[in-house]
Parts: sequence; structure tokens; C-alpha cells
Amino acid sequence: MPPTTPSPVPADAAPQVPRPVDFPLSPATTSAAIWDGVARRAADWLEARGLPARDAVLLLPFAQHLQPARLAWMKLSRWQPRIETTRSLASALGPAALSQPLQLTGDAAIDALAARTLLRGQTWAEALREEDPRAHAAAVERLVEAAHALAASAALRAPDRRAEFWDQGRQLLAAQSGVGHLERALLAVALEWAASDPRAPATDGLFALRPSAWLHLQCGGPDLLADALLASAEAAGIPCLRLSADLPLDEVFAGGAPHGRLEQAVCEDFEDLAQCSAAAVLDHLQAGRVPVALIAQDRVLLRRVRALLERQGLGIKDETGWTLATTAPAAQLMAMLRAARREAGVDDWLAWLKTPLAASLREVGGSGALSALEAKCRQRGWSSPLAVRVERLPAASARVWERAQQALAPLQHRGAQPLERWLRTLKEVLEQLGADEQLKRQPAGGPQVLDTLWLSKSPWPGSAHEAVLQDAQLSASEFVAWVSDTLEAGQYQPPLEGGLQVMITPLARTLLRPFGAVVLPGADAATLGPVPPGPVLIGDRLARELGLPTVEDKRQALAWQFAQLMRAPALTLLRRGHLGSEPLAASPLLDRLDLALQAGGHGSLPHWTDPRVDESVPAAHAGRASACAEGRLPSAMSASAVESLRQCPYQFFARVLLGLRESSELEVQADKRDYGTWLHAVLHQFHDERVRGVDPELGDDARLERASQDQMRELGLSPAEFLPYSASFARFAPAYLAWLAEREAEGERFAQGEVERRVRPWVGIEPALEDLVLLGRLDRVDAAADGRVLIDYKTGSVKGLKDKVADPLEDTQLTVYAVLMGAGDAVAPDARSAHPMTLPSESDAAVNSLSREAGEGRGEGGSSRTSRSPMLRAQYLALDDSKGIAAIEHEDVATTATIMLDGLRADLMAIHAGDPLPALGEGLACEYCEMRGLCRRDDWEGAAP
Repeated sequence: MPPTTPSPVPADAAPQVPRPVDFPLSPATTSAAIWDGVARRAADWLEARGLPARDAVLLLPFAQHLQPARLAWMKLSRWQPRIETTRSLASALGPAALSQPLQLTGDAAIDALAARTLLRGQTWAEALREEDPRAHAAAVERLVEAAHALAASAALRAPDRRAEFWDQGRQLLAAQSGVGHLERALLAVALEWAASDPRAPATDGLFALRPSAWLHLQCGGPDLLADALLASAEAAGIPCLRLSADLPLDEVFAGGAPHGRLEQAVCEDFEDLAQCSAAAVLDHLQAGRVPVALIAQDRVLLRRVRALLERQGLGIKDETGWTLATTAPAAQLMAMLRAARREAGVDDWLAWLKTPLAASLREVGGSGALSALEAKCRQRGWSSPLAVRVERLPAASARVWERAQQALAPLQHRGAQPLERWLRTLKEVLEQLGADEQLKRQPAGGPQVLDTLWLSKSPWPGSAHEAVLQDAQLSASEFVAWVSDTLEAGQYQPPLEGGLQVMITPLARTLLRPFGAVVLPGADAATLGPVPPGPVLIGDRLARELGLPTVEDKRQALAWQFAQLMRAPALTLLRRGHLGSEPLAASPLLDRLDLALQAGGHGSLPHWTDPRVDESVPAAHAGRASACAEGRLPSAMSASAVESLRQCPYQFFARVLLGLRESSELEVQADKRDYGTWLHAVLHQFHDERVRGVDPELGDDARLERASQDQMRELGLSPAEFLPYSASFARFAPAYLAWLAEREAEGERFAQGEVERRVRPWVGIEPALEDLVLLGRLDRVDAAADGRVLIDYKTGSVKGLKDKVADPLEDTQLTVYAVLMGAGDAVAPDARSAHPMTLPSESDAAVNSLSREAGEGRGEGGSSRTSRSPMLRAQYLALDDSKGIAAIEHEDVATTATIMLDGLRADLMAIHAGDPLPALGEGLACEYCEMRGLCRRDDWEGAAP
């Protein structure tokens, strides 16, 4: 016979309290005037029953209501009752009991660590942690969320009905069946965890009080704790009075027309909505409606509105506060912890070194040391700290880098250790750097960050916080995640500067507060209407049966709160009509309000009059950008500089003459560029060792493999992240060695790699250009029977390289490299046969030796004026094409070099003479040019949008 499914115990019956005294909407019950009515009716009720007011208690919904209520009682010149909220009264009765080890603390970050300990003994939880750590972390988060919700709901019950609540939860959980075994297991743990707490909530002391009468003002929907308290008092014979200020939204205007200013507006987009919101606030202030409540529905929008209002020097108070993690001190601390991770990149280190917490390290290097360090890392592409070569850094930058690594070394502990030890280490690192004082001096949350992370305070002995700090074992990454979660849970409220004019507050806190006006931006279906979901483990049906707030309960509470805005002297509702390209409907609450107006015969919602002043600004299209550099020429040009001049003169002006550069990103993840840099270095080491006869017993394949490993370490590349490129190299190596064998069989030999060359092409030819140097680094020069072969490594496709040399005059790189090797004639009427002059460099001896082997006659000092260069060929060598290694020849590169020198000389002389350098705005060179913003390409008249 199947087991009988237990019937769910019905939810708590509604407490039997007297029918409330209502305060319908009227000029006498506005937010400012309602407190006089509350005080008068409560005083009359107490007097009529002969109850001493000084022994009575009046409970209010929020702490913000205490001051206006007390001021209203003072006007009556009568004894005041004790005016409190349930929370403030419970706090006045005595401190809450400290949570003991493994008991709920209400601190999500601390309770998450305690939940991990609770689950450690569960077989299914351990299996989940081993199989999917992320799913285990999510399960812990959901467990804490559900336990907090259940504990909060239980605290709203009368003490004698709390056991019934836990039994009801167990019965409902046992009755569930079907899928979701993990969810039910987690919910069972959450239920028992919350139920096992022997501490009575602080509010239980309210049920033992025996005042002469209980008075309760309800606003914003039912208050379960106050209702339970009044029901218990009624049963004990204590007189109770409930006053209700709730307004039914659908009937809010049944008693008459709106007494205040009510208006709405539909804005075009996000920026228009922000500007209209700021304009509405300023309009109310100019009309004398002070203070103005600005409802916080969309935090991103509110940040923009606040920025607009702060420009006007207004006194703004933000009751919603900011997440502590978004404050500057918290961001600086997280930057330091991210840099301390073993997987951190150089970008992470530079981000931390720029913060105030690293000020003492910057002082070690002096002014400019950090900038030089960053420039060197970006120039070299050092994305990983392992790739940074201290010996190649300037002395001051090297000191900064070494001291920074020493400072964070204690935070790079391998393995897990107690949270308390992590915090102690963090505190010591901050003290060593002087960063703790830096945090204390930052008023925008610095002391609060130290306090929240237990760096400036200690937990009570024997408390749950102390137990978690001592027992929780965290790895380095888990510790950083815990700090981040703790800062996310913290709140920071900036202090008010000047007199209060604007109050940023959530909708729930506007109830019955005497604001001069209310502005609600975001009255659309996407912002005003959706309610936050409940705990993931507690579905809506189970929440209803347990008496927890359901989605429908939250929607009704939102409607109660929205209806209270009708008590304000002025209400401005603003929303967007579109979200991107999609139309955005008004909030359902706005529709209900409009229907309530029409049902009362008061028409539709009036439209807001925009107070902004329209000003017509004539469109001013920008012409094609152009620059003039008369008499100004660069002292040196590389192949890329020559390419810029040929592609776009204005690009040349910005890049070369102005020296503007876009900072390259330091990506930790290896990419194609890293592969190309590494492969160039591998091939250079391989050929250099072969030429010098290093370890002659090594075969070519072993030598190439050793070079690959050496350069991976030299460049600080992670073998795991470089794995895809290592696999490509495994296919490349035998193909390259086979190609190399063919070349050497044809009589070509590697002569030199990474050859740095500098030449002055127009010495004795053009006085204005005599000092201009062409320079570059050549990947490789081979010696052949008929001369020299200039080779440039490429990791692009063969097709792309063939397209590049299809028209030799369009290929700048190999042409310039050929000039660097002595090819090409500078055209001048009196020096037709003159050759470029080679400047002395480290590679001169080797190149001259190579030239002699190829039969070239050269003069003293590298000057090639006595004879013409031997035959020079130039090739691109495609290294990673799927079809194998391929050499793409630039035909007759010497002729191309002569023509290029002609054209380059003419262009440079034109610049010297003052000819304009226009922006061409054509082709791919313009599409991907980083100077596009400087020449305003998109603003040119007739430019495509």
C-alpha cells in the first residue's frame, strides 16, 4: 500500500485585529499632512478609551517616519506614545545574541563559507564539488539564499507559532516528488540549518511587552510581524489600533481629482531620458518644491542623472548607496589582489602599480619609472610577468618591478590556508607598502573597506565569524573571490554636502515622506513592473504554502508603493518609448493609473512640459583634413613609415612627424602575433647556433626543438595557452627542415639573421635629405652563388603574399629592405650612379664579409660608391601555409628600389617645401587606421555614416 502523502499545513491564518482606520487620498492626507491626521486619530482613540498615551506604543513602517510622526504629536500638546519601528524597538530592548559556529549570521560571504563546511559531510555534495566546482559554488550560493529567506520568514511569526512553521516546511518538502533531487537536498539542508538556530530573533521580545495599547500604521501592504504582534496582543487583552494609509491603485481617484501636479512624458532614448529627468528635478526646485525625491529604479540611468545634477552644485543625498565594491578604495584593493594571482598578466600589475596603494613603490623608481616600465612591456609584448626581463629594463623601472614582486610574494601562497591567515598576510602586505594608511585617508569608503574585510577589527570570541575565519580553508583564487563577494555585499552611502535638495531613494522609501516633488524615471514595462525573484530553491508554489512572499505578493506591494506617490504635491513620470530598435511599452502600473483617472472622470495622464530650451545649431560639416609640415622632416624612417606616406600623407604626418602611437594591448592569451614573434626568434636561434657550431652533435630536428623550448621560456609563454601553436609548429618543423635542405642543396646558405641596417640614401645628392636615415631590422640574409638573398619571414597565407608582390611597385617592405642592403639608385641630375651610403652598425662586418664572398667590391667604412651592388634577390617566406613552406619572390627588387627612392625623394622634398599632407580617406588603410579620429574621417562632408 503506497504511503499516504501528508496534507500541507495551511499557512498562518490572518491575525484577527480591528478593522483599520483608513486615510484615503485627499488634500488633508498628503504625505506632508497625513502625520497630523495619524497623531490626531490615535490620540483621540487613546483618550476615548482612557488609555495613558505615555504607556502606549505606535509602530511605524520605516525609520524615516519617526521624525515626522513625533513632530506631529508635538503639535497636539499631549503626551506622546512611544513611537518606534519593530526593529528600533527590538534593538532598544537589548542586543541580539551572537551567532555561534555554523549558525546563520546574515552575512552572505561568511555564511557561504559555513555552508561549504555543512556540505562537506554530504556524499552527493562532495561528488558535485569534484565533478563541477562551479556548480558546487552555485549550489552553496543558493543554499545560503534559501536559508536566509526561511530564517527571515520564521522571524516574522509569533514565538509560539514558529515550531509550526518549521514542521510545515518539513511536511511540504517531504511531499515534493519528481525531478530536482539536488534542489530538494539543498533546500532540506537550508531548512534544517535555519531551524536549528536556538537563538530567538530580537523581535521576539516585543511579544512579551505589555503597553497600555498597541498602535500600528500600515503603509505599503501588510506587515506580517506587526500583524502577528497585534494578534498576540489582542489575545492577551491589550487594546490595539491599526491605521492604514494604503491606497488601492485602481480606485485611488474615486474620491476626487488629483490634488497635486501629475504628469508623464515619453523620451526618445537613454540620454534623452537622463536629461529630461535632470530637467524635471531642476524645474521642481525652481518652483520651490524642496526636497525632490528621485526614484532609483535603474542604477545606470541614475548615475547619469546624478552626474548632470552635480554640475549644478545641488545638495544630493543617496539613500540607496553604492555597492562597496564600486568605490575607489575597494577597486584599488581588488587590483592588488588580482595582480597577486599566479595567472595575472602584466596589465594586472601595471593597473595596480598606478593606484595610490602602490605609491611607495613608485617613489622607489622616481618620476617616469612606471611609464618607462609600461612602455617597455608594450614595446616588447611582455604580457606575462614571466616574460619580463629585468636586465632589459631601465634601472629605475627594474627597481619598481622587483620591489613590486617582492611585496606581493606573500599573497602568492600555493595551496589552501585558513581565511584568518590570508587576512593577516593581506594586512601585513598593506602595512609594508603603507597602503593601509592610504586606505584610511580615502573618505569614499576606505575605512569601511578595512572594516568589512576584518582588517581593522576582530570578531567576537566564540562567534560564528571567528569560527569561519579560523576554520575555512581557501586557496588563493578562492580568497580573492571571497574578498570580491564581501565587498559586493557591502554598502557605502556618500555623505551629503550642503543643504538637502535632491534625495535619491528607492520607491519603497518614499512612502508618507514629506517630499516637495517626486520624479520617477523609468516608468516603462522593463523597469517599473518586474519584481525580483525569490530564492531559486523555493518556487512560487512552495513560497505561497510556506507564507513567504510570492511573485504576486511582490507585484501587489509594488502597486501599494506606487499608489502612495499620488500623495506627493507633484509627480513626474518619465519613460523611454524605445529600447534600441524595439518599442518599449509603458509600465502596467502606469496603465492602471491612467485607467483610474478615466474611471474617476478626470481624463488621461497630463503630458509633461519640457522646460529645456531648444537651441538650433547649424550643421557644420568638416572638410577633408590636411596638414602642413614645411621645413620639417623626420630624422629617420622605417619601412612602416614609408608605407604610411604612400598610403595616406596625413597618416604619415600623425604617425611619423607627430610621433603618435596607439598603446598596444598586453594580452595574456597567446595570439597569432605572439606565435609570429616566437617563430622568428626560434629560427634565428636555430640558424645562429648552426653557423657558430654550437653542440655539433645535435641534429637539426633536435636543435630546432631546443630552440622552440628556449624561446618559449625567453618570451614567458605558457605551454598550456600556447598548445595550439605548438601543434602547428610540430607540423611546421619537418616541412621547414626539408625546405632548408633543398635550399642548401642549391648552394644557398644562411649568413646572418636579425640584421639591423641604417643607410642615408641621399648623401651628396639632396642637401635637405642628407641627414635622413632609412633603418630597419632584416629577418634573414642568405648567401648564394650569384649574390645575396634577402628573406622576410611571414606567417600569413601564400595567396596574400602573392597578391602583395603582384605589383612590385606596391610592395614597400621588401623594397625598403633592399635599399638597406645597398640596392637602388638615388636619382639626381649630377649623380645618377650614386649608391646609398651605409652607416656603421653592429652587422657591418658580417655583411661586408658576405658581400666579399658574393664578389662585391665596397669602399672603406661601408660606403658603396665605387661599384654597383652584386645581384640582390628579395623574398617573403610563408611559414605556416597548409601547403608547406613557400618563398614568394619580389622580381627585380633593385629596379623597384630605384623607382621607390625616386618617388620617396620627390614626396619628401614636397613636404619640405610646404606642400599639404591631405587625408585620403580611402581603402583598407583608412578603415583600420588608428588616426581616423584625428582626421575626423567620419565627419567629412559627404562621408558615409
